Amino acid sequence: MIKKQLIMEKALELFAKQGFEATSVQQITDHCGISKGAFYLSFKSKDELILSLIDYFMTQFISDIDYQVRNVNNEGLLFKYYHTTFQSFVQHSDFAKILMNEQAQTFNNKELIEKLHIYDRLLDKVTLTMVERLYGDEIIHTKYDLVYCIKGLMNNYSKLILFYNNSLDLKLLSESLVEKTNLLAKHATIAFISEDIIHAIEQPNLEVITKEQLLEMITQKKNEMEESIEKESLILLEQQLLEPTLSPAIVKGLIENIRNHPHCKWISYLLRNYFDL
Repeated sequence: MIKKQLIMEKALELFAKQGFEATSVQQITDHCGISKGAFYLSFKSKDELILSLIDYFMTQFISDIDYQVRNVNNEGLLFKYYHTTFQSFVQHSDFAKILMNEQAQTFNNKELIEKLHIYDRLLDKVTLTMVERLYGDEIIHTKYDLVYCIKGLMNNYSKLILFYNNSLDLKLLSESLVEKTNLLAKHATIAFISEDIIHAIEQPNLEVITKEQLLEMITQKKNEMEESIEKESLILLEQQLLEPTLSPAIVKGLIENIRNHPHCKWISYLLRNYFDL
């Protein structure tokens, strides 16, 4: 395990027990068995560590949702969208609880808000793609409202998962929200959220990831990985970026090879978008 990942995992254990504010860098380094100097080689501060944990959680979440939207057929797509969302909240429930409880006290600048806004925009984009696929012209005047309704359902029901002590039936929950969403799509006629409102509340456009940035990320990931099919796939994808020779089907297969690697999920998402697969 690379040192940065070790620090994140061990810090999360402490944050889950004590919260952000009560956990010091010294406690984190003691828990990791490393020096403070080693910590600061990976993170400039505790706040940067927390932001990195947010990045990790949100990139896993967004890339999983995007994969479902791109690869599941229409009949089962909405169920998979909700089910994947709730599974992700279950998997990362400790961190999600901490973030919901302490983010206002932990960050007193715009950095966290801006970061969460970017991920919210990405989720909007994926969700809009899904509803346009599922309902087409049927929701042309209400699609932005529908996206907001879907996100509202996810947010509110996710709180049940985070704070309800007993295990919830995620299959039943997802089926219930599929029914509610279909009713809204078919019968809602009065739209409040319009394209003009979307543009008015948006911050500047999301930065477009360039080929050079992707190549830099691939180089970093290769250096973190041992020899494996995932590393070989990354090398071939790197070559495809430099000199495209492979068919879309092969490129899609290579991206599929790296998708579930813990260090490659986000770059697989970026590559899917870059190659439009």
